[in-house]
Amino acid sequence: MMLLRRIAVLAGAAACLAVMAPSHAGNGPAAPARFPPPRAASINAPAGRLEGVIAGNLRVFKGIPYAQPPVGQLRWKPPAPLPRWHGVRAATAFGPACWQPEGPPSVYWERPMPMSENCLTLNIWAPADAHHAPVFFWIYGGALWGGASRDPLYDGTQLAERGVVVVSINYRLGVLGWLALPQLSAESPQGISGNYGLLDQIQALKWVRRNIGAFGGDPSNVTIAGESAGALSVMYLMVSPEAHGLFAKAIAESGYMVSMPSLKVSRYGMPSAEQSGLQLATALHAPSLAALRAMPPGKLTDAAAAAAFGPWGTVDGHVFPHQMVTAFEKGEEARVPILAGFNSGEIRSLMILAPHAPASAADYESVIRARYGDLAPQFLRLYPATDMEESILATTRDALYGWTAERVVRSQTALGLPSYLYLFDHGYPAEDAAGLHGFHASELPFVFGTLDGTPPLWPEVPASPRQAALSQAMLDYWTSFARTGRPRAVHQPDWPAFGSAGAYMHFTGAPHPATGLMPGMYRLNQEVVCRRMAAGNEPWNWNVGLWSPKLPAMAAAARACLGAARRH
Repeated sequence: MMLLRRIAVLAGAAACLAVMAPSHAGNGPAAPARFPPPRAASINAPAGRLEGVIAGNLRVFKGIPYAQPPVGQLRWKPPAPLPRWHGVRAATAFGPACWQPEGPPSVYWERPMPMSENCLTLNIWAPADAHHAPVFFWIYGGALWGGASRDPLYDGTQLAERGVVVVSINYRLGVLGWLALPQLSAESPQGISGNYGLLDQIQALKWVRRNIGAFGGDPSNVTIAGESAGALSVMYLMVSPEAHGLFAKAIAESGYMVSMPSLKVSRYGMPSAEQSGLQLATALHAPSLAALRAMPPGKLTDAAAAAAFGPWGTVDGHVFPHQMVTAFEKGEEARVPILAGFNSGEIRSLMILAPHAPASAADYESVIRARYGDLAPQFLRLYPATDMEESILATTRDALYGWTAERVVRSQTALGLPSYLYLFDHGYPAEDAAGLHGFHASELPFVFGTLDGTPPLWPEVPASPRQAALSQAMLDYWTSFARTGRPRAVHQPDWPAFGSAGAYMHFTGAPHPATGLMPGMYRLNQEVVCRRMAAGNEPWNWNVGLWSPKLPAMAAAARACLGAARRH
């Protein structure tokens, strides 16, 4: 349990590092206008009349509310639909970010942004001539602790200029989005609590289904997409019955299919979600639900982060009937094509998720043999002691991100759906000089075409034809997948479906089709997960490699799990 507590604390700290976190400050005074004011764009949607702006050949609408403000007695309630508003609502400025702790300086740190508990808004970039256009629905990352749709990295202009309607959303974070408590469960008709952040995402998808036609989008052709916790959210949506039918395709960039707490019972070495909530309430000296609802949101958020509260999806029998892994194993996930992948240097910017190297190669091998038993030879072939530092980084990368990407692509392929795998292995001079080649989220400016919109401490992307060409290719692949379910790019190789050959796209300086990604990686990590699931007393999270507890022996249930994975 001490190891698991340590991992939980590290996860919380990593969340702060990974957050593109707003601070409590506002935006400051506006700069003097240098150009004539933009022309207005008007829409009469079922939700109400909106006035946005015309930007080139796009109509852009920002800060559109998709649910009632989750404040007061609506704090820790499922999002409530908004009635149609009267008059014309201005939609020319992003809404505030949802409350989150301020992260320390890192490559992900963003400039200060305003925050509010009244934050359930979305933004739309739509081609002026859009008609039944595909919809790209973006969910930001930030470890479920942070992030904001107003981040310049997620500007939808370049994607929308390729003929898709881009939607980006805010959703509740941290303790305000994921707290479970017995008192909250007692308020619920289903007897459940937690998962409010995911319910926000589902409500936003329902808003899109009802309203996106007014913007020229096709509600039957929605692709959910996200990175990191956004990709985790994509997988949550895929396995939640509440979200089925609301989207047609999925994109998961650097997702992690980790174990989830159960609502009322302790499983897989984790306390129940309600127990974690009670422990937090005690730490906050909040004697009642009323006291928790009366706490200012900023104070509550910061105190919960300091108390190492972990925001996770909760297995409650309703929003989540099973663990994610179980849902995919049973074939109960949404039957949609998926594009998924990860980055070669995921952990280089998240070093807190990796243990320090031991004093010697002999010590490294000794620990691995003690922890992995009969799987140690296989582990050491993949992650040898000859380069411990790189092996340690690869161990965590593959357990979290590599296995997850291949697992979901294999699962959707087994359902007969064309699905696509990638490895982003690109670096440029400033990134490589900082030791961050292919770091976590480094694909995002290429996917969005925002090479000049990265955070202040992000290694500067050079303004070169090579970088621009890679970005153009990725923009094409991503929007083609959103349009047709098949990623294609102008003057670039076709991206083969994973299929029986195990095909993937290798993004280096340019896209290169290949087969057989990291032989042995998937099989080893799948067996580790199966053994831990069968034993039922350990999570499958960051506790791998040198941090791994002693691996359980192979049991009948683990063999069945592994057999199901092989059929995928």
